[in-house]
Amino acid sequence: MVKQISNKENFLKGIIKENPVFVLLLGCCPTLGVTSSAINGLGMGVATMFVLIMSNVVISLVKNVIPDKVRIPSFIVIIAAFVTVVQLLMEAYTPALHEQLGLFIPLIVVNCIVLGRAEAFASRNTLFSSMIDGLGMGVGFTFALVLLGSIREVLGSLSLFGFRFAEADGMLIFILAPGAFITLGFIIAVMTWIKKRKPKTTS
Repeated sequence: MVKQISNKENFLKGIIKENPVFVLLLGCCPTLGVTSSAINGLGMGVATMFVLIMSNVVISLVKNVIPDKVRIPSFIVIIAAFVTVVQLLMEAYTPALHEQLGLFIPLIVVNCIVLGRAEAFASRNTLFSSMIDGLGMGVGFTFALVLLGSIREVLGSLSLFGFRFAEADGMLIFILAPGAFITLGFIIAVMTWIKKRKPKTTS
């Protein structure tokens, strides 16, 4: 029973308490680079989540046979293998999305979220716990990218997931790079304000 609660908390922390984008401020390069639309954010989030889960699982299985001297390079090779799988699958089945995301797909290899969870969690925990950790962080990252992309697409293009609300032009700045910084800053500010308003529990 204790293990189930621990895994549940481990899953939820990646979405809320330790959201990789809104709380830890990790993976900001793809976060700011690909979120000009909600579908781009969803595609990048799902691709990263797949790599997170699979690399965590494999690393948790082979952690005891990897020498300490080559631990990090070995982790990078494992992560790169799954990034290659994702890139080939997207190129074959979602070529339009693959073209939109471009260079950011292979850059998942050096995404500090993926390598960070491999080093900090998967290399020290069981297979199932590592899989849950990857799933939680992946869902949190995907949620952040979709939220950011949705806000930018609605304000910048007056559309959501490609469906236009009106024929009028939106605010172009939100589609451009400065709009990513502005939107992310406002989201983090709102989340910080909500946290500070929560009453503190007294022991």
